[in-house]
Amino acid sequence: MTATNDGHTILLGEDDLEVRGYLETALKCQGYSVEIAQDGDEVLSSLQSSPVPISAIILDVILPRKDGIEALKDIRRFDLVTPVILIDGSASKSDIAQAMKNGASDLLAKPVNPEDLRRALKTALANRVSSAPKAADQGAKRTAPQVFFGTSPQMRELQQVIGPIGWSDAPVLILGETGAGKEVLAREVHASSPRAKKSILKLNCAALPSELVESELFGYERGAFTGAFQKKQGMFELADGATILLDEIGDMDIRLQAKLLQVLQDQQFQRLGGKETIRVDVRVIAATHRDLKKAIAQNAFREDLYYRLNVISVRVPALRERAEDIIPMAEFLIRKHTPPGTAPVQIPPSLENAFLNYDWPGNVRELENMIRKFLVLRDARALETELNGQSREKPVCEATRPRPAELAARPQVRAPASPPVAELTADPSGPIPVLEQLTAAKREADRATILAALKSTNWNRRQAAAALHIDYKALLYKMKRLSIKKEKASPSARHDDAASAPVAAGAGESSTDLSIGAVAGSVPN
Repeated sequence: MTATNDGHTILLGEDDLEVRGYLETALKCQGYSVEIAQDGDEVLSSLQSSPVPISAIILDVILPRKDGIEALKDIRRFDLVTPVILIDGSASKSDIAQAMKNGASDLLAKPVNPEDLRRALKTALANRVSSAPKAADQGAKRTAPQVFFGTSPQMRELQQVIGPIGWSDAPVLILGETGAGKEVLAREVHASSPRAKKSILKLNCAALPSELVESELFGYERGAFTGAFQKKQGMFELADGATILLDEIGDMDIRLQAKLLQVLQDQQFQRLGGKETIRVDVRVIAATHRDLKKAIAQNAFREDLYYRLNVISVRVPALRERAEDIIPMAEFLIRKHTPPGTAPVQIPPSLENAFLNYDWPGNVRELENMIRKFLVLRDARALETELNGQSREKPVCEATRPRPAELAARPQVRAPASPPVAELTADPSGPIPVLEQLTAAKREADRATILAALKSTNWNRRQAAAALHIDYKALLYKMKRLSIKKEKASPSARHDDAASAPVAAGAGESSTDLSIGAVAGSVPN
C-alpha cells in the first residue's frame, strides 16, 4: 500500500540511472510525487519553472556540468526555504560541515537507506513551515545591500533609466568591458520588470561550443543526436514569461545567430530534432564586450540581428572612467565580504591613493578580487606594491624547490603515508607556492592509498572500494582524476570484478565506467 504525503513533490537531481531509479521508486512508495533532473543546471531550471510547487530537493553531490554543492549555492541565492538533502558516496565530516554551511538540510551517505530517506524528508518538511518567515527576513537582509552602482554622474544616469527599461518588453543590448557590471545591470533591469516574479536565466555564449549553445537555448527531442535519451526543454521554453540574458552575444556562432533572429522576430521555434512549433513570451537581454559594428564589418556578426537586439542600447562605463566611484565601491565591497557581526576594516589613505592611481583593466571584478585579498591578508603595503606593478604575478607564499640531485636520491613512494611537502616538486627551477605543494602532497597520498588498496585486492575495484570505505562510483572517479590505471591484465581480477558486479539487464562494469567518465570529465582538474 502506498503512503500519502499531502501531494508533496520532490525534485530529484541524480545522473546515475540505477541510483535515480532506486530513489524515485523509494520516494513514490512513500507517497511523494517526483520530478527528475540529471545535472545541476536542470535542477535550477526545474525548480524555477515547475508547474507544481517543489516541496524538497534531493541532490547528488557529484553531478555533471554543475555539481551538487554549486547547485545548492545557486539555489540559496533565490530560495532560502525549500529543503535540500544532499547524497554522497564518500562524505567526510568536513563535507558534511561544508554542506550544512551552504544551506543543506541533511546529507545522506550512499547507498541511501529508504528509512533514512523517509526520516530526513519528514524532518526537512516539518522544519520548512516554521523556518519560512525567518528565511524570508534573512533573504530581505541579504539582498538589500547586494547592488551598488556608484555615485558618479554616468552611473546616476544609468540608474534613472533602469525603471523605464524594465517595464518595457523591448530587447536590450548592454555594452561594456569585461568586469564592468553588465550582468548586474541586466539583473536589475529584470528585477524592475513585471517578469520579476520568475528568475532570469543566463547563458554565456562564449563558454560552450555552438552545438551545445543551440541545445541549451532551444532544447531537443529524444533521439535528436547521440546521447539524447530523453526530451529536454531549452532555456527559451523554460523562460516563457521571464527573461533570458545572453552574455557575450558577440561570441555566438554566426550560423546560430539566424535561428536566434527568428525567435526574436516570431517568438517561436522548434526543438532540435522536433517538428512541433513552440510559441513563447521571452524578453531577451544581450551583453557583450566586443565592438559589434566591427564584427559586422568582418562578417562575424549578423547585421539584422544587431538591429533586432539594439532596440535599447546601454553602455556600462569602465571603472577608470568614473574614478569617483572607486573608493565608495571598495567600501561597499568590504561591507559585502565582511562576515556578519564583524566591524568592517578601514582602507588606509595610502591604499586609497594606490586604488585611485591604478588603471583597473579588470574593472569592478578586479577591484572586488583586490578587496577580498585585502580582507584576507590585512597587508595594505603588499597591495600597494602589487598595484604599482612591482609584483603582480608573485604568489602570496613561496617555498624553495629542491635541487635535481636531491630529487634523484629520493626513494619512490610505496606506502599510503603522506610524503613530505618538499618531495613533491618535480621542476627544479625557481620557487613554488606552499599551497601548490600541499595540494600535490594530498594528491600523492590519495594516489598511494588507492594503489595500496588495489594491489592488496589484486586490482578488484569493488573490493578495494569496500576496503577504503568509499562508494564504488567514487573510487572510479578518483582513479580517473589521479590517472590510476591497471598495470597488468589479471584473469582472476577480471573474474572477481565480474562476479562481484550487480546483476542487471544490460548493466555491467563497462556501463558504470562510462557513466563515471561522464561525471569525472565535467569536473575541472
